[in-house]
Amino acid sequence: MEQFSYKRTEDVLALSASFTDFTYKKHCHEEYAVGVTLRGIQQYHLEGHYQASHPNGVMLFNREQLHDGSSYDKEGIDYVMLYLKAELVEEIMGKKELRFSTPIVYDPKLARSILMLNDAVQHRQDEAECSTRLFELVHMLAQEEQPARLWKPQDSLVRKAKEIMFCSTADVLKLEDLSAEFGLSKFQFIREFKAHTGFSPYQFFLNCKVEHARQSLEKHRDIYTAVADCGFVDLTHLNRHFKRVFGVTAHDYMVQLQR
Repeated sequence: MEQFSYKRTEDVLALSASFTDFTYKKHCHEEYAVGVTLRGIQQYHLEGHYQASHPNGVMLFNREQLHDGSSYDKEGIDYVMLYLKAELVEEIMGKKELRFSTPIVYDPKLARSILMLNDAVQHRQDEAECSTRLFELVHMLAQEEQPARLWKPQDSLVRKAKEIMFCSTADVLKLEDLSAEFGLSKFQFIREFKAHTGFSPYQFFLNCKVEHARQSLEKHRDIYTAVADCGFVDLTHLNRHFKRVFGVTAHDYMVQLQR
């Protein structure tokens, strides 16, 4: 059985999920993601390192950290996850960035703060209450920040390549043109990009398209606008890739946001 419940406020996207056999494909998010495992053992690879979150484990994801996800066994898992916009986190922290070095912590107060914000968003509480809980949560998260061990610095080539791909999701990825931008062959470019990110350029570009499709759905509430704006062949194409990252199809995600 698979259950994915998405709700959002102006500032936070909240997910309550329960599943047994579902597996998230390798992906990353533009936002920070923080969550709590409620039942079962949640396993995933984070930038190539195996992780296992047991009940009450708080999972901490930096922006653009590559990961997958599944249940450890047939008993399945229940968990919540919050996706926090980078610009809001940095505003709350006074223009600082978060960098988590410990991917899983067992901190009851932090877990409770995440669960309370998730509950407020899921049950459509007052926007002011959600903003206050977000402010408190970010300050608690800052206490978990340490000198990064898992976070790998990105050179200028990777940063520039990402910017180009972020801005061209409506198009088809043209590796020859992109690699020529840096004076590399397409295979040299693929090697350099994957060495820094863990993604091939195509995988990263497809991930960008799915992320931008989600943002389009939240903004326009029109699934065919998302298909067209993000360069998907058709709705089936969008739904297939969307489900691999978010657990639901783009159509179901939009329906949940409208409830």
